[in-house]
Amino acid sequence: MTIFKKTNAVLGAAILAGVCAAGAAFAEGYPDRPIELIVTFGPGGGADVMGRQMAKLVEAPLGVPIPVSNVAGASGNAGLTQLRTNAADGYTMGTLISLTVASWASGLGDNKPEDFRVIAVVQSSPSFLFVPSNGPHKTAQDLMAYAKEHPGEITVATSGYGTQDDVTLKLLEKAGIKMENVPFQAPAERYASPIGGHTQAIYEEPGDVAQFIQAGQLTPLVVFSSERHPEFPDVPTSKELGIDISGLDNFRSIAVAAGTADDIVAKLETAVTGAVASDEWKAFCQKTYSCITPVTGAAAQSMISDFRDLIAAQLGS
Repeated sequence: MTIFKKTNAVLGAAILAGVCAAGAAFAEGYPDRPIELIVTFGPGGGADVMGRQMAKLVEAPLGVPIPVSNVAGASGNAGLTQLRTNAADGYTMGTLISLTVASWASGLGDNKPEDFRVIAVVQSSPSFLFVPSNGPHKTAQDLMAYAKEHPGEITVATSGYGTQDDVTLKLLEKAGIKMENVPFQAPAERYASPIGGHTQAIYEEPGDVAQFIQAGQLTPLVVFSSERHPEFPDVPTSKELGIDISGLDNFRSIAVAAGTADDIVAKLETAVTGAVASDEWKAFCQKTYSCITPVTGAAAQSMISDFRDLIAAQLGS
């Protein structure tokens, strides 16, 4: 069961709490100047595209500009450290995504769930292994058999050490399938690496590489989920292949620093959930295979902590 699905039982209560919070008196005059949105990965990646789309959609309801800045590094921790150490006054938001939460369980950085207040989790998608369509490996069974016979020879483009990309490769290695992690800080370079022959595969969500799938340059071989993806029904799950790596979906959220006042959080939550309900966002998330019902309040906070604990348990197993 994915962390997102686990939250369904408490989502109703969280929505009710959010509605109550939205009725509270907002901080007087907030906002009266631009609100910076820190994207914690480089330009062109999934977090960047989501952050910029969200910034555009919440400018009108908040009534101020939302400039976006990319602060990449340390699997997203560099940007989150800046978010955490800025004043908790609602004038800095950031992208907090599962790749970075996974890195905390892997011992990277000194950030932790209680350092942040999640405004809303707005996207989620399982990850796949993709290979270049003109490459030698046509099925997941072929790729994994080759990796077993040639440990470490298959190189996989990832978003960084400590992320669930890295965790998944470690879990595959425990099953005797050793592939080499090749991290890329720049998303565009990561996406291009298998197509250019610099790596043999890439661990990614389908929405982030949709243009390469549609162009016939990348082929999905396996989805790390307990269920097949409805948009890719012919792609087997890792569970079907005898390696149950599931629950590691890549979710993305908007967050602020812990200590931000409840009324400010309520106003930001109203703006973000309103953006997610818009036709423009619905078209965007459908294009990126990432549509979900937004998770807010206590359920969103639990999602972050539960995912960190899940990764820690996976690494300890």
